[in-house]
This record gives sequence, structure tokens and C-alpha cells, in this order.
Amino acid sequence: MQYKGYLIDLDGTMYRGNSPIEGAKEFIQLLQQREIPHMFITNNASNTPKAAVEKLSSFGIQTTESHVLTSAIAAANHVKNEHPGANVYMIGGEGLQEAVEESGLTITSQSVDYVMVGLDRQLTYDKLAQASLLLQEGANFISTNIDAAVPTDVGFVPGNGALTKAITFSTGVEPIFIGKPKRIMLDQAMDQMELDRNDVIMVGDNYDTDIMAGMNANIDTLMVLTGVSTESDVQGRKQPTYIEDNLFTWMDRITSSNV
Repeated sequence: MQYKGYLIDLDGTMYRGNSPIEGAKEFIQLLQQREIPHMFITNNASNTPKAAVEKLSSFGIQTTESHVLTSAIAAANHVKNEHPGANVYMIGGEGLQEAVEESGLTITSQSVDYVMVGLDRQLTYDKLAQASLLLQEGANFISTNIDAAVPTDVGFVPGNGALTKAITFSTGVEPIFIGKPKRIMLDQAMDQMELDRNDVIMVGDNYDTDIMAGMNANIDTLMVLTGVSTESDVQGRKQPTYIEDNLFTWMDRITSSNV
């Protein structure tokens, strides 16, 4: 089939840290030439869409903020749809703060409807304590993503899932997770593109987040071997719809068979 829309992971698929990944620029250029709708789907709740666009641009990939959906934006959208104008106690960085404010939600520690947690590199005990107390008072619990660890130049460090777990452990309250491998972000992206799930494919390098998210959203998946997961990692597990060495080999498939 010919896919009418693409949902595309960033780190490990478009770039690896501060280095471009082979075929990424050419793949996006091909989609743009064919006017195929696409969105970049990232669990990174710390950065703003502007920062994502600037990073892609540094690798020669030209796009706009409207093509970027972060777990922070998806979390704010989720709350806005459930409770417009809600009061939110937020733990997180610039990306989450911007998303919450632009959704018309109020950031406060008083009369809180939702506790929303994203990766916060300035996390303090007082922030965790406040979040725990508000949840005990009945606030709803939203977490941008379940990532246990995130890669850095010196190794893996605690991710948002680890921070969220500390609050859950102290309160017994389980959050609604928004980012991959949950389907909430993907559903929002398909709604934004106004495409049916049968016409969309999820492209990513991480089986446990990108590919599982596609499977949970009941859409086809393409796992590229340019980042986290290898073919041996998926042996004995439900298979992605496609596995390719890189995006160049996928483009060969597109141009030769109109997939």
C-alpha cells in the first residue's frame, strides 16, 4: 500500500545525539517532494518544538514547528481536552511549561486539578513533596513519558519514568502516561493530519517505544536499525511490519514498489 502519512521518531531515526543519521535528510526531502504529510513524534518533553526544528535544521532537515509533536504538547492537549482551563502543578522543563501555557492551562500550586510531570533537571525534594501532597488531596496524575533512562555523552541517567516512579511509590497513585509506547501521542498526530490509521506508518529505531507505540495504535511500523534496537532484540516478539537497515533502503522500496 502507499502510505498517506508518516509518524517519525527523532533521536536514533533522524539523528544520533549530535550527529545526523544516514538517509534522514533525503527521506524527509522525498516526503516533502511527494507532499506526503508527516510529523515528528518525540518523548522529549524538555525541549520546545522550536528547539527540535533548529536541531533538525543543523542536519540539513528543513521543517516547521507544526510538524513536531512532543510528549509535553500531547500531555497538555490531553488535559485541555478533558478539562479546559484546568489548574496544573507542573514538574518539568521549558518544553512542558510552554505547552501547558499555550494550552490555556494555569500553572499553580493552589486548587490543583492535575499534577503533570516531565523530566526536570532542576528537580528538588520540595517539588516531589508538593506533587505527592496534591495527589493525596485528589489531583489527577499525568506523566509525559515512561522513559526510565535517557542517554547522555557520559552514559544513561535517570529519565522521567524514574522521577514519576518516585511519586507513585510514595503515594500509590499511578499516572496516565502520554508518550510512546502509549498510543495517545500517535492518535493526536493522526487527528491533526486528518488521516485514517490504515494509511499511516510509524517509523522509529526503538522497538520498546516507537514500534510498540505503533502496534498499540494499530498502525503499520517500520523499525530502522540506526539506533537502539537490533534484529536480535525482536526475535521471538511480535514483528514490526518492516525492518530496514536504514532509511536509504526504505526509500529504495518506496521508489521501486510505491509502498
